[in-house]
Amino acid sequence: MKIMTVVGARPQFIKAAPLSRALRKSHREVLVHTGQHYDRAMSQQFFDQMGIPRPDHNLEVGSGSHGLQTGQMLIRLEPLMLKEKPDAVVVFGDTNSTLAGALAAAKLHIPVAHIEAGMRSFNRLMPEELNRVAADHLSDVNFCSTRTAVMNLKREGVTGGVHLVGDIMVDSLNLFLPEPAASAEILGEYGVAPGSFLLATIHRAENTDSRKRLGEIVSALSRSDYLILFPAHPRTLARLKSFGLLARAGDCEKLRLIPPLGYVESLALQSRARAVITDSGGVQKEAYLLRTPCLTVRTETEWVETVESGWNRLVGVDREKIARALRRVARPRSHPRLYGNGKTAERIVACLERRFGR
Repeated sequence: MKIMTVVGARPQFIKAAPLSRALRKSHREVLVHTGQHYDRAMSQQFFDQMGIPRPDHNLEVGSGSHGLQTGQMLIRLEPLMLKEKPDAVVVFGDTNSTLAGALAAAKLHIPVAHIEAGMRSFNRLMPEELNRVAADHLSDVNFCSTRTAVMNLKREGVTGGVHLVGDIMVDSLNLFLPEPAASAEILGEYGVAPGSFLLATIHRAENTDSRKRLGEIVSALSRSDYLILFPAHPRTLARLKSFGLLARAGDCEKLRLIPPLGYVESLALQSRARAVITDSGGVQKEAYLLRTPCLTVRTETEWVETVESGWNRLVGVDREKIARALRRVARPRSHPRLYGNGKTAERIVACLERRFGR
């Protein structure tokens, strides 16, 4: 088979790493990087750390509005797909790169396979929700992480080509979670001990583009009894500066802004943190897999199983609610295996072989 995989953002690099390893054992992979994330801290260090092959094509689209970014991707993907003539195009998750890859391929009648299909927040104000819904309906094959995802697709009339394969992020975590000694060394670099700190990641536009919402979050984090490490996404840092919140965050001794983390460093800190505070879907799931309590600064989540199990709490963006939750972090006794056994990449490749193998 000749498979084109389209990536462009941090979460997709994490998911692409185990799939590339599995694909390249017997097949040709054409790896396309749209350039949606282009900062070294958000892109190249993931390729370096995770051994992801150098992209065959880098579209270098860069940042911009949703329409501009997606449009530029479509313009550059179409001739590339016509030239490469892949048997199928694989897309991951819910970013603009996901939508552009699925739409470009579908219009050229190239089969599309969507990994992490069927996830729903049921919040159509989120651009990610629109991207994932469109990608699911454009795809010939939908690979689902959970039974909930399969049922979501069924309710929308998508039943053909749906496969429950588990979550490929389990594969990634099994490959790259550092050994205890390496984790201890990483914690030492940040001057923290296991259980003595919290880890915060805030990057969604609904939170970062609103001065009120971002201000509420920063105010709540500043009241923590524990040190909070806050790796700042470039957009988050820019908004903190433009809203005049950077000084407030910097003046709080319990809130430490640090540069974006590589995947290995992120796993090490998450696995040893007292809790994680995030608006990221991927981090919610990583925290669950690492058995670290999670507080999600949103009112809904795609990963409903993490909430139902008690490991994840939706706290919104009210400073008082967040502050109370920070004081009452609990570790549930049970930890169901929700996302598979780490063999998802192998299952995906086997399914692609059956469907598109020559």
